[in-house]
Amino acid sequence: MDPETALELVKHGVTLLLLDVPQYTLVAVDTQMFSVGPAFKGIKMIPPGVHFVYYSSSSRDGKEFSSIIGFFIDAGPSEVIVRKWDQQEERLIKLSEEEEERYSQAVKNLEFDRQLGPYNLSHYEDWKQLSNFITKSVIERLEPIGGEITVECENEIVRNATKMPMEDALGKQLKVGNSATSVGKSQRKGCYYTSIPHVVKCKGISGQELTSLNLDKTQLLETLLAKDYGGSEDLLLGELQFAFVAFLMGQSLEAFLQWKSLVSLLFGCTEAMLVWSFNLVGQFVKFFVPTLILWALPFCLCIICWRAPHLLRFVLQARK
Repeated sequence: MDPETALELVKHGVTLLLLDVPQYTLVAVDTQMFSVGPAFKGIKMIPPGVHFVYYSSSSRDGKEFSSIIGFFIDAGPSEVIVRKWDQQEERLIKLSEEEEERYSQAVKNLEFDRQLGPYNLSHYEDWKQLSNFITKSVIERLEPIGGEITVECENEIVRNATKMPMEDALGKQLKVGNSATSVGKSQRKGCYYTSIPHVVKCKGISGQELTSLNLDKTQLLETLLAKDYGGSEDLLLGELQFAFVAFLMGQSLEAFLQWKSLVSLLFGCTEAMLVWSFNLVGQFVKFFVPTLILWALPFCLCIICWRAPHLLRFVLQARK
């Protein structure tokens, strides 16, 4: 890339300025992960739009990592997002408006340019494939109070959810694996996902009709679309992608359970599957198959091998 093009991308792209982040911390944006070095101050040349930022604090020797904390952003051209490391809580925090403005101006004056790693634009289309239905309204509708998504605040949520034996074992393995100092045990709540009934219950109909409603979830899907999504298929697809990203990159078990519920619902819509004019199902299949094959399996293996070897042992044992 020639210098003029690079300068234009720096000026018009989004900059993520991360101050005082300890060495060996894992920091990532979308599908790109960085291991923090001594000069690291953030990431530049990020395309405007929706992105997922996530990180994991490390022990001093870089061998143990805490649970991942992530948050979605929707940034405009030339916007600078500033976060500072809180040593006590081991997480990134926002600054006052005055401080943020001061640092933003310094970034625009290229004072931090040499300490900012470039966003790899060749991977941007991969991210768009994962997130093209996630919008600002989807984020505002689903994100938790404070915006941070982390398994640390999901113990009660996941404990009360209906899980298969392997999911229960996975949750225990994740808990055991968080051997580095965990982020503050605050009372943060989870995401505001839509409640998806596992079983359809309806009074005043015959047993045969009730069985039919549970075998084909098309009517349930139509009801949810009208009641919870305001008739917007894009909102439902946005929630599906939001949950998938939060699970895949943020290692959120709550997100996995929601993603599983939505996938089960959509695959259970026999009538909708047969009627391809039903745009939602067509878009879902178009997203689901290549995403799962191309991203979920390789990305999960990468995360497991890099920062959670205990999970790798669990997966291998489960295959025996």
